[in-house]
Amino acid sequence: MSEALLQVEGMKKYFKIKKDQTVKSVDDISIEIKKGETFGLVGESGSGKSTLGKTIVGLQSPTAGRIIYNGVDVETLDKKSKINVNREMQIIFQDPYASLNPRMRVGDIIAEGIDAHNLAKGKARQDRIFELLDRVGLRPEHARRYPHEFSGGQRQRIGIARALAVNPKFIVADEPISALDVSIQAQVINLMEDLKKQEELTYLFIAHDLGMVKHISDRIGVMYLGKMMELANSYDLFAEPLHPYTQALLSAIPVANPKAAKRERIVLAGDPPSPVNPPSGCRFRTRCPHAMSICAEVVPAWKEVKPNHWTACHLYN
Repeated sequence: MSEALLQVEGMKKYFKIKKDQTVKSVDDISIEIKKGETFGLVGESGSGKSTLGKTIVGLQSPTAGRIIYNGVDVETLDKKSKINVNREMQIIFQDPYASLNPRMRVGDIIAEGIDAHNLAKGKARQDRIFELLDRVGLRPEHARRYPHEFSGGQRQRIGIARALAVNPKFIVADEPISALDVSIQAQVINLMEDLKKQEELTYLFIAHDLGMVKHISDRIGVMYLGKMMELANSYDLFAEPLHPYTQALLSAIPVANPKAAKRERIVLAGDPPSPVNPPSGCRFRTRCPHAMSICAEVVPAWKEVKPNHWTACHLYN
């Protein structure tokens, strides 16, 4: 699992909203995702997690930066090779209600990628649809129904089947359980873990639920206002978070056992600043309980503080 499947170098994604205003949704992010791992990505709403995921799979064009897939810069590929890379990189969307076309039958929704890439026709196409439905816990007769006839959990299973239809290697799971009932979330996560082993998949798993991210992820990155604050393997991040923002996030996780050791709750002051006009220096400094004068003047360097444990904070520079 040491070989990198995907490398993102200096990724920026800006949105111009007015003549003199630009939202820096993703601002100079560099990550590496290894073959066969689940890379978790967490942070508050508006931190740029989903934008990063959509830019990686090509749903949005980057403002700057490189995407290297299997050792090759995607932008240097010819049209045919780029289509093949796009086929190998799929996405599971957050909202199982909005992400399925209500006018299409489930079988045709699942087969969209099959048809677009000319992977199967006739009976082979139908057999593939039935196979995918079975893989995600649905029945062949469901292919003839419409999305509104299914529950939220079933719709997300349909979305997973659609992503699997073109035999991908890498899947961005963009908060795939946040719109589901708690009782259904574990079922979908278990399904995704089973499919990861069976299909030898690599995931970028984006979520708010830190407890779930800890359960499913090998490594975790923490984003705030378009920047990466910390990155480490799952155990190290939860055992010893370095960045004050990560410490605050983890302190807010509910503890099921009231007798268990519990972190002291860290309450952050104020709301996240506007990404149109982010703070100078460290973007977290306006809410950080450890802010120093240097935090307003200098952007903290991205530094490996411990083996395979990175952070951007002046407390460690």
